[in-house]
Amino acid sequence: MSLRILLPFLLLILSLPAGADTVWLNNGDRLSGEIILLDGGKLALQTKYAGRVLIDWKDIDTLSSDKPLMLRRDGIDSEASERLQAAGVGMVQVVNGSTVTVPLASITRLVPPRPLLHDRLWEGNLDAKLDLDRDENRTDEWKFKGDTRIEHGRWRHVLNGELERKTENDEETEDNWEVEYDLDRFFTDHWFWRMGYDHKEDHFSDAYRQRMLGTGPGYRFWDNELGRFDLISRYNRVALNSEYGEFDFNTWSLEWDYKRLLRGTRFEFYTTGTLHKPQIEVIDYIIESEAGLRYRLNDWARLSLLYELEQLYGVGTSSSQRHYLIGLGVGW
Repeated sequence: MSLRILLPFLLLILSLPAGADTVWLNNGDRLSGEIILLDGGKLALQTKYAGRVLIDWKDIDTLSSDKPLMLRRDGIDSEASERLQAAGVGMVQVVNGSTVTVPLASITRLVPPRPLLHDRLWEGNLDAKLDLDRDENRTDEWKFKGDTRIEHGRWRHVLNGELERKTENDEETEDNWEVEYDLDRFFTDHWFWRMGYDHKEDHFSDAYRQRMLGTGPGYRFWDNELGRFDLISRYNRVALNSEYGEFDFNTWSLEWDYKRLLRGTRFEFYTTGTLHKPQIEVIDYIIESEAGLRYRLNDWARLSLLYELEQLYGVGTSSSQRHYLIGLGVGW
């Protein structure tokens, strides 16, 4: 095909209107865009002419959407919809094999389904920080933090990692990394059993290596397109290598994992952490926690703000370490 024939054909294809979701308001207005989320009585609609618009759900007469959505209705768990079709005032048709007309007032949540890898659910984040300081000292610092999880059937694999390097005047002052792998087996939709292994290396710390193997029950309060909340209790065996010798001891721990999308999925708040109760006299308890906020620039890019806190209490004293991470990241 010659370019003189191909070029007009391409221009015609590009000029065709893209499919869009449509919302009819009860004041007679009609808005077109992409439905992002319905939560808390607000519908987030991404438009080309006004950006992201938040619409009160009670102000909508009906709507339509050609893309798959997950719905939650009063008294009904989440259900899938292939598409939505406009119906009468205060109504909408839910199409998923069959067509059902339901009141808008009965729908409490709309959200695009999470991406699936065949029969698996896969999600994750990778955040990076780079700090170059060029004053009287030459300081280069970079840090990567990542997490990913794959869930299929009754099994869930969770992998977390962290890598940090820092040099001052070409002399290395920080060199540490950590990797953690957890395997969960669900017995119900909420209860599961976790087995996990954690390995830490810090070349500039007195305790330069730590390995921990643990197992215990967990409870999933919820895990959906808007977020998750897990609590896990574990019994662990810890092997610690330090400048003062090798130590082995047991701990009880309580872990939490919380994430929630906010303001039409634009913001994401999350916090994870572990409270340890070592079975040794010199340490009362240890807290390792982090909390952060991510701002979604687009479907994959994130701006991230992270706060890390590590505290140790024992023999009447305490020590704390705090870290802040501001950087860019990707999510999937």
